[in-house]
Amino acid sequence: MESKILPIAGDASFRTFYRFISNKSSKIIVFAKKEKYKNLIAYSAINKFLRINKILAPKLYAHNCPKGNIIIEDFGDLSFHRVLLKKKNKLIIYKKLVDLLIKIQKIKPKSKIKSISNRPHVMNEYSNKYLFKESDLFFDWYLPLLVSKKKALNIKIKSKRVLSKIYNNLNLSNSYFVHRDYHVQNLMKVGKKIGVIDSQDALIGNPAYDLVSLIDDVRIKTSTKLKNEIYSYYLKKTSKIHRINSQKFLEDFNVLSVQRSLKIIGIFSRLFKRDKKNQYLKFIPYTWQLLTMRMDSEIFSELKKILDSNIPKKFRKKIMHK
Repeated sequence: MESKILPIAGDASFRTFYRFISNKSSKIIVFAKKEKYKNLIAYSAINKFLRINKILAPKLYAHNCPKGNIIIEDFGDLSFHRVLLKKKNKLIIYKKLVDLLIKIQKIKPKSKIKSISNRPHVMNEYSNKYLFKESDLFFDWYLPLLVSKKKALNIKIKSKRVLSKIYNNLNLSNSYFVHRDYHVQNLMKVGKKIGVIDSQDALIGNPAYDLVSLIDDVRIKTSTKLKNEIYSYYLKKTSKIHRINSQKFLEDFNVLSVQRSLKIIGIFSRLFKRDKKNQYLKFIPYTWQLLTMRMDSEIFSELKKILDSNIPKKFRKKIMHK
């Protein structure tokens, strides 16, 4: 049989993907133009760690990191995003994805795991340093599309003072494996199993974070009722300690949802401004909806006041750029 190499649609990273088909089997070739460590070495290390712990992640077949490529297992094209778009009863699907998340959260994370390089891959803790680095993207990339750089900096300084109090009051410990992008486009239907991809950014962090990624997924709109049902199912099935401390868990969920929405608006603005990837702009209005919904509690009153006084609601419904 003649071998074929076919391009696959890319994502928001610096990677390009190709499907190599030969002898009725296929593999994925991943090329990394930049950030080779994160996109190749870290990805391979995390995938191997997940596989060791009985989570289906792409197997590594070959690698040439100096030349910027690896060859991995092909999980096909059927993501749970596509599955959900065709399903009326979405809760049944989400319950399976929550079950897998709980299984992942039972894994004891390691600060150092084996990699394909000469040194181990370090899984860092999801500290305030990371939380700020991510939410800063909102102020550094999104705000300058709306206001002057001077005003954007002023808003950032005020907001960071408020966010510092909020992040410092997170209740739960950073002691869980956190995928960081546990949403339905990164969960693949592989026969009757669920495959996990795009795990190179994994850290050791708060158990609420990946649940936020799944429930407040900006790429697929779900009703408040469904979001609440998924959340309730998670609490019912997860560790007893989270049910006992359900109020603290909910507070962390809301904080991390707000933080993640700020991060996503910033990332999509950067993709537009720096990388000329305009297709991500369409997700910003819904991300604003999620951000507004999760800020509906007293702990966000100061942050909400800053954002409301500087970013009119009409601007949130579409991207405004100079």
